[in-house]
Amino acid sequence: MNILIMGGPGAGKGTMSARIVEAFDVNHISTGDIFRSEIGKQTELGMMAKSYMDQGLLVPDEVVNNMVKSYLENLEDKKNGFLLDGYPRTLDQAKAFDELSKGSDLEINKVILLNIELEELTNRITGRRLCKDCGEIYHMTSKRPAVEGVCDKCGGELYQRKDDTVESLQVRLDEYNRLTAPVMNYYADKGLVYTIEANQPMENVWADVKKALEK
Repeated sequence: MNILIMGGPGAGKGTMSARIVEAFDVNHISTGDIFRSEIGKQTELGMMAKSYMDQGLLVPDEVVNNMVKSYLENLEDKKNGFLLDGYPRTLDQAKAFDELSKGSDLEINKVILLNIELEELTNRITGRRLCKDCGEIYHMTSKRPAVEGVCDKCGGELYQRKDDTVESLQVRLDEYNRLTAPVMNYYADKGLVYTIEANQPMENVWADVKKALEK
């Protein structure tokens, strides 16, 4: 089973991805993983991508698409499939990847869309705090530390990411809606999208995700 997980910033993709990987024994793959692997191995595609990045340029879709395909084809342990996170980001990438994977075991089977209202997203994002030392995540409403500003696990200092503000969230949402929403519509037309209401408690969200993937 090959899965895409989609949703705006703060929708819970990281949390649900971890659950999906554990429950369904699939490879969790992000574009960051792919870039690091291909560049680290100094593959032809990796070096091509690096040449653009070193110039401060966006890596062309054609290079990204072929890197994703190459990475997936060469996984040592293919497990029960894969979960793609952060790709495809644009409609052109989605169409190109469909062409590249057509008739192979890399075709996308299901798309999980985590849907969440702006008010809830704003609360999630602006209330988030991270530990500088161990990376533990807290929330000033739902998961407060025992001592303000101090990590319960390691005693490290908690901080708020610079982009965890209302203004930054709006910019990220505008970008998401401009680029990624058409990808959702593309897969919805193929009947592959399962919309999950992410406003619910986490366990309810997971129950809905699990049910969709077991269909």
